[in-house]
Amino acid sequence: MNKTLHTGQNTKWVSCEKQPAPIRKREVVKKMQDTSKRTLFFGNRPKIIGCSAVVGAREKEGPLGKFFRNVETDKTLGQKTFENAEIKMLEKAVESATRGAKLRFSEIDLLLSGDLMNQITSSSYVARKMAVPYMGLYSACSTMTQCLTLGASLVNAGYFDNIACATGSHFATAERQFRFPLEYGCQRPPYAQWTVTGAGCSIIGKDGDGPSITAATIGKAIDFGIKDLSNMGAAMAPAAMDTLCTLFKDTGTDASDYDMIVTGDLGKLGSDIFRDLMSGEGYYMGQDYSDCGAIIYDRNQRCYQGGSGAGCSAAVFNSFVMERLWKKTINKVVFLATGALMSNTSSYQGESIPAISHAVVVEN
Repeated sequence: MNKTLHTGQNTKWVSCEKQPAPIRKREVVKKMQDTSKRTLFFGNRPKIIGCSAVVGAREKEGPLGKFFRNVETDKTLGQKTFENAEIKMLEKAVESATRGAKLRFSEIDLLLSGDLMNQITSSSYVARKMAVPYMGLYSACSTMTQCLTLGASLVNAGYFDNIACATGSHFATAERQFRFPLEYGCQRPPYAQWTVTGAGCSIIGKDGDGPSITAATIGKAIDFGIKDLSNMGAAMAPAAMDTLCTLFKDTGTDASDYDMIVTGDLGKLGSDIFRDLMSGEGYYMGQDYSDCGAIIYDRNQRCYQGGSGAGCSAAVFNSFVMERLWKKTINKVVFLATGALMSNTSSYQGESIPAISHAVVVEN
């Protein structure tokens, strides 16, 4: 079946399934000055020594349900508001990951966290309870990899021994803030995505057992002129392409060098666009490529193009991906969370949507 291949310059018809683009041969990068300076290499190999994901009932019913150990069937988690429910869910993810790392809150040197609520409210209120040093971060739905990049950098440099990296989202809070109140009953276009009710946390440690973060590529804010708030996959796909191509060039690798490449959260439409963009750059993304938003729900759940929200990639990475790394069914992964850097105000004023994607390489 033919697909439209959009390279940013011309649109042409190709058959990506039957005629994959040839993989370009590249020499291994030998000198740091040959890289883009966007890719960081962690010689001390900081480790992910604990992780946890907390999700809602809808997420448990999806294809990855068996990987989710902490499930909240009550949408409010026993709280008076959905906002308080999101705070509670993120708190549980951090607590569970800390226990998994066999640590206490007092042994966490720093909390790096962000979310989608105004002024990253959820993260700040979790930090209030933990009473540890805290840096609030915002990178929309790419916050998980931003936290991992900064956390690995600080541990690798020897400034901290144990850092908690966390983010989350709740369907009801995101709808109310970025679109419409649930009571409005707004009809979604077919290319929309469904905000995941979920949270994830990774504990990065200097010592201990677990996969190592060996490299990270910092994303650029890229804007392809998309203005539709519902069309997140199309807005974010070019940023993921730019970051992954930079990582490949800086490390002298390509898709075949990794057991898994996972974006999040482009959804079904966005991941198809991403494949086409990568093909235009000479990289064929085969069966080892997945997108968190595309795999967290199935078609019968009527979640349109799949999952979105900061909690989508955080929950999938800290369950499905990390479990496979722990069990060594895969050994080398590129994780690229993607984020749309708009606000409800900017979009309603007619601004287009800049997007960003940060990548981390995690390996045994």
